[in-house]
Amino acid sequence: MSVSSKAHLPAPQIASQGLYQAQQIQAIEATAKKTLPVGALMRAAGIAAAKLALSLLPKARGKVLILAGPGDNGGDALEVAHLLAEEGLEIHVLLLGTEQHYSRDARQSLHRAQHSQLRWISQAEVESLSIKHWDLVIDGLFGIGLKRPLEGAIASLITHINNNNPNHQTPILALDIPSGLNVDTGTIPGDQHKALQATHTISFIANKVGLHTAQGKDYAGQVHIDGLGLAPTIYPPAYAHLLTEKTFINSMPKRQHDSHKGTYGTVLVVGGNNGMTGAPLLAGRAALYCGAGRVHLGFLGNFNPVDHLHPELMCRSAEDSDYISAIVAIGPGLGSTDNAKLQLQRALQESTALVIDADALNLIASHEYLQELVKRRSQQDLRTIITPHPLEVARLLKTTVPQIQADRCTAAKKLVDIFQACVILKGAGSIIADADYLWINSSGNPALATAGTGDVLTGVCAALLAQGLGATHAACLAVYLHGKGADDCILEEIGPIGLTANELIPAIRSALNKLTKSGGTL
Repeated sequence: MSVSSKAHLPAPQIASQGLYQAQQIQAIEATAKKTLPVGALMRAAGIAAAKLALSLLPKARGKVLILAGPGDNGGDALEVAHLLAEEGLEIHVLLLGTEQHYSRDARQSLHRAQHSQLRWISQAEVESLSIKHWDLVIDGLFGIGLKRPLEGAIASLITHINNNNPNHQTPILALDIPSGLNVDTGTIPGDQHKALQATHTISFIANKVGLHTAQGKDYAGQVHIDGLGLAPTIYPPAYAHLLTEKTFINSMPKRQHDSHKGTYGTVLVVGGNNGMTGAPLLAGRAALYCGAGRVHLGFLGNFNPVDHLHPELMCRSAEDSDYISAIVAIGPGLGSTDNAKLQLQRALQESTALVIDADALNLIASHEYLQELVKRRSQQDLRTIITPHPLEVARLLKTTVPQIQADRCTAAKKLVDIFQACVILKGAGSIIADADYLWINSSGNPALATAGTGDVLTGVCAALLAQGLGATHAACLAVYLHGKGADDCILEEIGPIGLTANELIPAIRSALNKLTKSGGTL
C-alpha cells in the first residue's frame, strides 16, 4: 500500500462510480460485439436514450430535433429517431452523414429511420428557427472518438444552438458525450472552444472521465449512466473513480462518550505573514469546526493573541510552535521570506502528518532542497497532502496553466510521481490522486470561486488527519465535504454569488455530522 493511502483507521470503503477513458470503452464495446448480434448494442443505446428523452418531454409529447452525425454516434441518434417516431412524436432529423460514413450497425439504424414517419431537415432550416421551436434537442453529432476542434458548418450549427437557448429553456440531451468535448480530459479542443452545451448526457456502457472535470462540468449537464446490459466481467479496472454522496461508508467513526480533546488530535496552522493573518484564521476555524480536538495558529507576522470570534483558537508565533506533536497545515498567508522558508523546512522535517498549500507550494516550486524534503517524507512513512490550484501546479511542474488544464488527471499523476504525496488538484471536478488511484469529485459549484475557500479546505484536511484518517482518505472526504457544504449553501440561497469562506465553514460541519450520523449517506 502506498504511503498516501495508509490510514490509522481502516481504509475507507469506497463505493464510487468507475470512470473510464475512450480507449477502455472502445475495448469493452469490441469485446461485447463478439458475442452479440449485429446492431444489438446500438439498439440498446437507442432504447435507453429514447426512454430518457420521453422523460424530458412534457407529457411525452412534442417536437424533437435530432442531430445525427457521420459515425456510430449518429447511428445511435438515428435509432432514437426511429423509436421516438414510433411513439407518435413529431421528429425532425438533421442528417450530417451519408450511408458510406456508417458502420454496418449504423446503416441498420439509418434504414429504420428512413422507413419511419419523421421529417428530414436541412442545417439552413435549423439555423433559421429558434431552438424554442422544439421541445427537445438530441445531440448525436460526434461521440467519444472525437479529439479535434469542431470547425466550419458544424461549429456554426453548435454556436446557433448554444446562443439561441437562453437559460437552457429547451433541454438538450447528448448521446454519450456533448459533441466537441474531449471525453478523456473534459476539455474543448481548439481556440474557439466549440462544443454543444447539454442539459443532460446519457453515457453509454460506463461513466466517463471528461464528463466530470474541467469544462465537462459546464457542458455535460446532468449525467445519466446506462450499461446497456453488459456483463461486469468484461470491464477493465476503472481509470478513475467519482466521489459522490454514496461514496463514504462509515468514513468517520462514531464518537465515544469516554473520550477527550486529546482523542481528536491537535492541528497547527502555520502562515499569516504581515497583512495575511486572515488565511490561517480561516484554516484554523475550519479545522475547529471539523472536529480537531485542539487548534493552534502559528503566525509569521504580527498577530492578535486571541481570535475574539473563536477564542478556542490558540495563537502564537510560528517560531514558538510545536511542529512535532501536531498535524501541521502550512501555507495560508505564509509569504516568501527567509523565515517562511525556515518554517516550511521545519514542517517538512518534523511533522508526522502535513498539509501543504498556497505560499508553501510556491516556495517548494522555487527551491530544490524543499522539493527533496517533500519526497523524503514518503520514505519515512509520513502522511503528506498537497493542495495546489492549477497555477501552483504549473509552477511545480514548470509549465503553463493551459497545459495543466488540458489534461488535469495526467498533471495530478505527475505531481504524485514527483513528490510521492497525496495530491488535490483543485478546480471544477477537483482531482485527488495517490500512487494507486485517481478520484474526481462530484460536489461543489461556482460559489467556491472566492478568496479563502482554499484555506478552508486546508483546515478540513488537517482536522481529518488529526482524527486518524490516512492522507488519501482525508483528502477525498475533505474535498467532497468542502463541495457539499457549498452545494448546501446554494440550497439555502447563500450563493453562488457572494458566498464567503467564513459562511462555508458551518455548512461543511453540518455535512460532516450528517454523514457521520447516517453511516455514510448524506
